[in-house]
Amino acid sequence: MIEIYNITNLKSLDELRIKVLGKKGVLTNEFAKLKDLNEDERKKVAKELNELRDEFSEKLNLKKEILEKKEQEQLLQKDKIDVTLFSKKVELGAIHPVNYTLDRIVEYFVNMNFSIHTGPLIEDDFHNFEALNLPNYHPARDMQDTFYFKDSNLLRTHTSPVQIRTMLKQKPPIRMISPGAVFRRDFDLTHTPMFHQVEALVVEEGDKVSFANLKYILENFLTYMFGDVKVRFRPSFFPFTEPSAEVDISCIFCNGDGCRVCSHTGWLEVLGCGLVDENVFKAVGYKNVSGYAFGLGVERFAMLIHKISDLRSLFESDLRLLEQFK
Repeated sequence: MIEIYNITNLKSLDELRIKVLGKKGVLTNEFAKLKDLNEDERKKVAKELNELRDEFSEKLNLKKEILEKKEQEQLLQKDKIDVTLFSKKVELGAIHPVNYTLDRIVEYFVNMNFSIHTGPLIEDDFHNFEALNLPNYHPARDMQDTFYFKDSNLLRTHTSPVQIRTMLKQKPPIRMISPGAVFRRDFDLTHTPMFHQVEALVVEEGDKVSFANLKYILENFLTYMFGDVKVRFRPSFFPFTEPSAEVDISCIFCNGDGCRVCSHTGWLEVLGCGLVDENVFKAVGYKNVSGYAFGLGVERFAMLIHKISDLRSLFESDLRLLEQFK
């Protein structure tokens, strides 16, 4: 038994186990000799051998636990890392293109004294459609393939409901943006079922807000985002603004000369805008006010800024793409 206490590693301990309890071990040989003894001696010796074997096994297992614990502590000590030590090897992560673009957009409007408002992802028909001059019979509803729930609620198709909720809670003046995720049943090179929008709303009492104000802020914003580009406004239709316009910038890929990306027109569509329709103000109980609104897709801006050809790649977590933005 004394030999067990002198063992310092698991390998030596196992060798001792084999030496004592193995097929050719000392105790095994003693048990084999029992057949040569008479009955009385055999019972006496067998009892002593069993007690000796049990005692040896107990001390062996106890020693094994001690050595295993000691070995584990040595291994942990060996692999220990001092996190306070300075390391020259630094692996920097990267901000996702969508987050980077959203941060830049929000930063611009916050600096222009716009407040940030958010709202629920699950909306009702009133906030998402009705209050925005989109009654049940309105054909423009077909422009937004909507995810509906059985209780008639829906996943919001734009962040405009946040504007409605804000106007119902407070009176003018309002100067706000509503960034966030929106959902539509669409999936191709330039569309995904979930994407991000930033929509803006400015409302003042009386007729203080004009299309000229809207034009100024957007031209300034697009120059901030894309650099020295030309900006044009094209007449369009949106149920919640009148007059409405779509805004284009000169193609950043060909500098307006015409290429495959801009369909050889020299222009890229980037957002929609307009003066807020009177019916929207009526829905929230506003009188004698004026305002403008506009909205843009964050992924659309990210694709243009980073020259990404497929919108879906922004959501596939492909490191070959994301590592380019370190």
